[in-house]
Amino acid sequence: MSKPASRLFAALELLQSRRRVTGAELAEALQVDRRTVRRYIAALTEMGIPFATERGRDGAYLLTGGYKLPPMMFTDDEALALAMGLVATREMGVANSAPAIASALAKLERVMPGALKQRVRAIAETVRLDLRRPVAPADGSMLAALSAAAQRQQRVQLVYRTPQQQVTQRELDPYGLAFYQGRWYAVGHCHLRRELRSFRLDRMESVAPVAASFGRPDGFDALQYVRHAISTLPRAHSVNVLLHTDLATAHECLFTEIGTLEYQDGSSGRAQPAVLWRSEADDLDWFMRELARLPFRFEVLAPNELRLRLERHAKQLLKCVVG
Repeated sequence: MSKPASRLFAALELLQSRRRVTGAELAEALQVDRRTVRRYIAALTEMGIPFATERGRDGAYLLTGGYKLPPMMFTDDEALALAMGLVATREMGVANSAPAIASALAKLERVMPGALKQRVRAIAETVRLDLRRPVAPADGSMLAALSAAAQRQQRVQLVYRTPQQQVTQRELDPYGLAFYQGRWYAVGHCHLRRELRSFRLDRMESVAPVAASFGRPDGFDALQYVRHAISTLPRAHSVNVLLHTDLATAHECLFTEIGTLEYQDGSSGRAQPAVLWRSEADDLDWFMRELARLPFRFEVLAPNELRLRLERHAKQLLKCVVG
């Protein structure tokens, strides 16, 4: 979109967001002179958008009372961003979202010029995102209710079904929501357990507001909490491995969901710094294969069974090479 056209839309946005805008304010915001502002106003009037004008040195422009602007007027980049957002929503599997997405895309296309319409349609029809298809769809109404409560910092009451199929009632201060490994989670302070917890939306029976507010911790990251909570869930084997590399390289080579990484500064007698990888595993053979693909040296600290399996596997590989 050309710069004059972008400024024309910017002028319209200013007039829509404020009740009264002076010519000087428009000129300063758009970085043009007042004569150009008058040309923009004339162009908008030709598009059928009526204005009331206040004359004089400090004259101003007002949208005519009762006039409703078209609901959507986007630049190319804005329209493409919206289309990508709708595609992402489709891949996240919010329940009953398909009709709403189709309707939203149709409305977008109705207010777009032909070339832009084709670009948006191309994204909707051809782009696919690897967002790990949901194991169970999330209820859109619960997602909306929890996000609104988190924004308002309002406590909610949950009727929640545990993994053991026990139905419980609890109050939650929702700090935020996260989509991770195909599921939606609400994260916040659980008043039943008196600690920070995460709750899967597909296990919620109902959500209702409570007449109580709370303070959300500054900079709280719901996705980071969920990742850490899942990666540290107790499993059959607790694994500790010393990686002889730096922290940045370790993060590049390992998935965030398979454990925690701690920088070791070499103060324990090691010649070089290293990274301690703590993880939980049910399948030691799978873990052994993950270790075998690493491009740097490592040392298994625990469990001993993993060390023995690695030794046996290495011997078998050597036989294949030599034999």
